[in-house]
Amino acid sequence: MTSIGFIGLGSMGLPMATNLVKHGFEVRGSDLRAEAGQTLAAAGGTAAPDAASACEGADSAILMVVNAAQARQILFTSGALDTLKAGATIILMATCPPAAVEGIAQEVEARGFAFVDAPVSGGVVGAAAGSLTIMTAAAPDLFARVKPVLDAMGGKVVHVGTKAGQGATAKAVNQLLCGAHLAVAAEALSLAEKLDLDLEAMLDIVSGSAASSWMLRDRGARMLEDTPHVTSAVDIFVKDLGIVLEAGAGAKTALPMAALAHQLFLSVSGAGFGALDDSQVIRAYRSLQGRAR
Repeated sequence: MTSIGFIGLGSMGLPMATNLVKHGFEVRGSDLRAEAGQTLAAAGGTAAPDAASACEGADSAILMVVNAAQARQILFTSGALDTLKAGATIILMATCPPAAVEGIAQEVEARGFAFVDAPVSGGVVGAAAGSLTIMTAAAPDLFARVKPVLDAMGGKVVHVGTKAGQGATAKAVNQLLCGAHLAVAAEALSLAEKLDLDLEAMLDIVSGSAASSWMLRDRGARMLEDTPHVTSAVDIFVKDLGIVLEAGAGAKTALPMAALAHQLFLSVSGAGFGALDDSQVIRAYRSLQGRAR
């Protein structure tokens, strides 16, 4: 497996594709933004004008797109699936509902292609460093075949199951914790802010104590900025926590913490700030407290 059509050269997809190039894979990438393809080309890959062209004759296609609907459009409507080498492998790395992933896999496999469910965690920083956690569901022999590709992008590649949708389910559990940790970190810092504590000192205390979490350490400083650099948008957690709640509903499992966190992110998005960095979920608490800051 040496030639890869990479669809979705966004803030995470572009560094992932670049890491594949660094590891010796032939990568043709496609994105709606022409400049993303140009950046990949400068790194040694090839820019393709569209998804079908990126996948033409490739051994595999990696989809790092927004959602399941976009994945379906690329594979079944734009013709990308038809241009791949016979028997090629589709690796879906976007965060999608488990049932949607299972449905895509069934259609892909019915047409003679292999399918790997492999969502990721680690954000832009992990994508750039090649240290992503990749939650992979595939038959054991297929997992063994794609692992060198996944290792080029991830520091931890975990085989979570053999059925499509199991990787997506693992990602949903991961995102439940990420979203809840982020929301409660914002709650704590908003309380400190309301009580006029020294926020830098407070952040230093909680980041190095038993109260800490990875999300607090990574996002805490940005919560104190008005318009921080965006590494992951508020609307990403609106989507991801929606997937978590969908998975919970399907299993008839109550998820009150996930539901509350989802409402907080949704309130910030609804106020017009969905494109801001997800650390700005702190704005939900400021709004509840009747203050802008």
